[in-house]
Amino acid sequence: MPKKIYSITNKTISLLAVAAVLLAFSACSNPEESQGEGGPAASYENIPAVEAVQARFGSLPLSERLSGTVIAKNQVQLYPEISGRISEVIVQNGEKVSKGAPLVRIEDNQYREQVQQAEAGLNISKAQLKQAQSRLNELQAQYKRTKVLSEKELSSDLEMERLEAQMESARADVELAEAQVQQAESTLQERRDLLSRTVIRAPISGTVGQRNAEIGMQVSTGTQLFIIGDLDELRIEVVLTENMLKNIEVGQTARIYASGTDETAGSSPTVLTAQLSRISPFLNNVTRSTEAEIDVKNQNNMLRPGMFVAVDILYGESTQATLIPTSALYTDPNTGNEGVYVATSLGSEVEVIEDSSNSEEPSALTQPIDVQFKPVNVIAEGRMELGVSGVESGSWIVTVGQNLLSQGRSQARIRTSSWDRILTLQGLQRQDLLRDVLNEQKSRQQTM
Repeated sequence: MPKKIYSITNKTISLLAVAAVLLAFSACSNPEESQGEGGPAASYENIPAVEAVQARFGSLPLSERLSGTVIAKNQVQLYPEISGRISEVIVQNGEKVSKGAPLVRIEDNQYREQVQQAEAGLNISKAQLKQAQSRLNELQAQYKRTKVLSEKELSSDLEMERLEAQMESARADVELAEAQVQQAESTLQERRDLLSRTVIRAPISGTVGQRNAEIGMQVSTGTQLFIIGDLDELRIEVVLTENMLKNIEVGQTARIYASGTDETAGSSPTVLTAQLSRISPFLNNVTRSTEAEIDVKNQNNMLRPGMFVAVDILYGESTQATLIPTSALYTDPNTGNEGVYVATSLGSEVEVIEDSSNSEEPSALTQPIDVQFKPVNVIAEGRMELGVSGVESGSWIVTVGQNLLSQGRSQARIRTSSWDRILTLQGLQRQDLLRDVLNEQKSRQQTM
């Protein structure tokens, strides 16, 4: 018997033991059994009340239960590109923004002054370039006139050489002035870029979260201000071990159990279905594991980035066997044997209310019926069901109250139940189970 099945079953039985106690209390408080001294209530005093479900035949989906982390498919952390003090916060947590929308403004007085200084420097450089170009033009005109005179031998060669040297110097001055203009333009553009960074904009379209920005707050390039992500398209990251890769591959069905999405206490987790999208081909050298991703559409915003979710990866089906709820498997504390309690004299013709989990009138307890402990072998394991050998399908299997039968009792009063009810009970937390059973008991008392 694998240890994993043993631990899961005992946890479930521990939870349903609460229901067994309250079931017994319900049986004792039934007015039909309180008919005076010596009546039926007295004769049933030492006969425990239990709950049973009918075993069925079928196969279980083979799956791997994993823990996953929800991440927005396009999710970025937003940091300022400059240091400064926040002067305005434009968005709040939960707001949807478009790419390029302003989110935060940082005080920009200092950066505006730097832009003005850079603009003044550029104007000076342009004026110096204009002056250098004017001087060069003047020397070039003078050189042309002198050259005409030199051809007529009215000017000396020395004068020509002097003008050529002056023009060469003027050309160098123009080149220097042009370089200074380019430098001033570059400085101005840099200062304008810094000024534009005082307005922090959304790099993508999405929803804003984890806001860490307040007016007057001093921030630097290492201060995270927001997280922005697309909450409509999510991915779930799970870790696969080396052994899992023998059975799991891209394209297989994944069931995601989103708990905590329903405001109704005790409600079952919402199940989303998707496909395994990607598996990293590289294993970690230490853990011998790799990462896999599941792309999923966030229906009705059931999932939120950062959530932990349970994920079942389905990779086939087990061989067919008798199926029982996990809560039915019981380890006898006296013998250590593992098996189930079977109501041997309860026939298959018993009518079961299919929606008894929500019925205001649960099925009545039977007369005392023989029960027998039968060892079983677990041959397949599901999340809520087990495939076993050792009992026949159609047998009535005790799912609540086994601890009351392990004390040597061979009879019990049975309340038949549907699979839906038992699976719902298995999914409840202890406090939710107590509340539901007590509410059921209160409702029954009010209708007496």
